[in-house]
Amino acid sequence: MPTTTPPVAFADDPKAPEFFVSAHSGFVNLFPNIGITFESIHVDHEKTPGPVTRQVVLRLALSIPAAQNLALELHNFLAAQGFDPTQAAKGNAVPQ
Repeated sequence: MPTTTPPVAFADDPKAPEFFVSAHSGFVNLFPNIGITFESIHVDHEKTPGPVTRQVVLRLALSIPAAQNLALELHNFLAAQGFDPTQAAKGNAVPQ
């Protein structure tokens, strides 16, 4: 008799942390995972003029299948929104 996998329920957590990132700093192969470091621009307002720094805000590790799926789904989402997902954004990106 074939075995079937039961569906996995989705549970939303409204208290889950949320991060704003302005760029990714790099990738690393942590086989069997892929690591991505994200950054955001921060200003030190205790000084005038406040120096601007690229602050690491998140390090994310994804299994290789999850990373591949994310890349494909993000590519398709950007294309559906009118962005050319094969081109890097220049400044404030707008749909074509």
